[in-house]
Amino acid sequence: MAQEMKALLVEHDHRGDSSKINAKKVPKPEQPQGFDILVEIKAASVNPIDIKVRAGVYDDYPDYFDRCPRPYQIMGFDGAGVITAIGPSVKRFQPGDAVYFANSPVRHGSNAEYQLVDSRSIALKPPSLSFVQAASMPLTYITAYEALIERLEIQKGEQAALLIINGAGGVGSFASQIARKMLGLPVVVTTASRQETQEFSKEMGATHVVNHREDLVKQIADLNLDVPLKYIFITYNTDMYLTTCARICAPFGKVCSIVQGQVKMYGTEFMAKSLSFVWALLGTKPYYGLMLDSHGQILKELTEKVEKGEIKCTLKQTFPLTLEGLRKAHEIVESGGSIGKNALEMPEEDKAFV
Repeated sequence: MAQEMKALLVEHDHRGDSSKINAKKVPKPEQPQGFDILVEIKAASVNPIDIKVRAGVYDDYPDYFDRCPRPYQIMGFDGAGVITAIGPSVKRFQPGDAVYFANSPVRHGSNAEYQLVDSRSIALKPPSLSFVQAASMPLTYITAYEALIERLEIQKGEQAALLIINGAGGVGSFASQIARKMLGLPVVVTTASRQETQEFSKEMGATHVVNHREDLVKQIADLNLDVPLKYIFITYNTDMYLTTCARICAPFGKVCSIVQGQVKMYGTEFMAKSLSFVWALLGTKPYYGLMLDSHGQILKELTEKVEKGEIKCTLKQTFPLTLEGLRKAHEIVESGGSIGKNALEMPEEDKAFV
């Protein structure tokens, strides 16, 4: 008889609001094969993708709901824990290693006692961080890294400015740190409207903060920047900001977004300025089976930078990894306006998943 584990999940045919998340016993993953490892989950994170998947409206991939797990799906797209078993192709890790990771969008996730993860996408957890701190980092950090370094192709030490739409969010707060501390950009402008989000964005590295509820074109002009605003990173509502981005981006500049949209450029200055637009989506590599070592390498580098004090954890709220805790975290992320990251910590064994 197969062993069981506790999990928080959504039934494939009954997606909807947070009340659709249920606690159930399901088969525990079997002995890992190939490059897979089996992780005993200690902490997980909540991201906007969790909300969209739970609600059945996730549309970054046209065929997502044809490929995701059935008849139920365990969400949680990054996490941290301890390896309990490894597949025969795994060489860099062993049982007992404390690791963190962002996993494939079409495999069961970290809202469970155990999870199978591709070892090529993991790294050893930063020793100075708790499991819940570590779990809060992979998805948002990798997303910001890929957007700035791989998609926008910003060069280290480049004399240019970057604008980040929604600088106080999970991705935006890492993008600010990468831009300033890793790439050495002289100017990083972020958008934030509340005092607490403005202060947090500056703490993360922003040199200037503008209010997205007011005229962005005027505010940017009033900054009198001494370097061109060559790069723009959209982490909130692409279509709302596209025309504005075309107006403020320097000629031959580049705009990157991580938020699905129709991206209607006709009638804007995109062509007049010879601007480029690119998407950044963390799941592209695992979804299509490309560059599968990449995420593990990015996280390995992140561990080193955390230990040197070069990159700060952005965790702001922690909830217990219970049914009530997960539902609450979903509701907070779904309501918008979160600062930094929200994560979930595995409680005592007899209280988990209840």
